[in-house]
Amino acid sequence: MNLIIPERLRARHWAGWEATMRTGVTRYGEGQLLAVPARHKDGRQISIEFSIQLLKDADGQIEWVVAVIRDVTERFIREKTLRAQLKAVEAKSASPR
Repeated sequence: MNLIIPERLRARHWAGWEATMRTGVTRYGEGQLLAVPARHKDGRQISIEFSIQLLKDADGQIEWVVAVIRDVTERFIREKTLRAQLKAVEAKSASPR
């Protein structure tokens, strides 16, 4: 996991992981999408979305963690650009003439 987790976020990630493994509870279960920055194998930052599912045994103990991850960098950049454009248009329309 440290291959894709940006260094500045690793401590928080592993603290959450350890708490989840200890308690069997996560804030991100039930197929909820989580959007976070990640690191591409070439070192650049990308944006990913993922969902996780905890697979438990009959006693409720976590046996497996399944994650589905996808790169949404292009969409993130596009939406960020649109938000900036909208902000500029709103500022322009709000200024006195």
